Amino acid sequence: MRLQVSPKGCLIGEMCCFSTTTDVRETAIFARVSRPGTQVLAYRMTYSAKAPTAMILPLPVALPARENAVRFKNLKEYPDFFSGLESAFPPPEEGGFFRSKSAGLSAASATLEVHEVGDFVASFVPSMADFSRLDPRFVLSKQVWAKFPAYKDYGFAVFQLKSLAGEPHPMAFEFDTRLKETAFFPTVHIHDGSVHAKADFDHALYLQAKALDARAGSYDGPTSVDKNTGFVRSAGPAKGFVNSALARGLIDPELLIHKTTLRGLLPNRDTLYDLEASATKATGCSLGDLGAATTVPESTSSVLAVTGIGWLLARRMSLQKR
Repeated sequence: MRLQVSPKGCLIGEMCCFSTTTDVRETAIFARVSRPGTQVLAYRMTYSAKAPTAMILPLPVALPARENAVRFKNLKEYPDFFSGLESAFPPPEEGGFFRSKSAGLSAASATLEVHEVGDFVASFVPSMADFSRLDPRFVLSKQVWAKFPAYKDYGFAVFQLKSLAGEPHPMAFEFDTRLKETAFFPTVHIHDGSVHAKADFDHALYLQAKALDARAGSYDGPTSVDKNTGFVRSAGPAKGFVNSALARGLIDPELLIHKTTLRGLLPNRDTLYDLEASATKATGCSLGDLGAATTVPESTSSVLAVTGIGWLLARRMSLQKR
């Protein structure tokens, strides 16, 4: 059973936005709020494209957005990062594309900084207006972004994929987030230059949070959903499964790993988890600002309450003003 309501919000899909038609599968995403105002993200995928493509991740960065609001992390030396996470949940039967075309640019419109991050070339775009500072081959049209009014003040992490196909090492970064005690998963799905209300996907989300560990009950197996959190929990801390030295600060070795899966034809939106809720709440942003349903992952649908992203942000702002 899946629970659906109508919140304000962004998209859940097979994962992320691409500048050209791109086939993506075997997606996994890891998130952790590493400290107040900072979140880390890592993700893995297998993809194929017929032309050079870039992945664009809208992010709820803290405002005003600074050009160093995203710090990229190179996992080239740890391609098995997600294999480590997956090992905590064995199956029951087993156990240089950014450039400016203008010669007379002012400092404010200079080419965005380029980062060589292993198998990727990456940059952070502080706002939609700053897409003019990128190679136009790797920019989505204004008509596409117009369908996502919630993104009008987002920043964007952009990765050029150096090959036309493959399974590269995970992409990873940390960013300054405006969301307090909320884990953000960038799951908007734009793979063919157009926006679809729903997407057919099958991928895993991994999350670390002290709040989840504090509520988690005893370990009952690698597929047992914890009624107190709505996630499947690992048998022990992450240090038993992941090489934290190679993970470049993404993992807290002393925390558990919590997992949920998203499967089927679901509303195309981002996924947010309220870590302060008594049972973790999923919210999202979608086409327009209202109307499209938030879909709770199958493994959590019986225990999660769902609220709108508008309510969530308003609540955070209210608490901050007290």
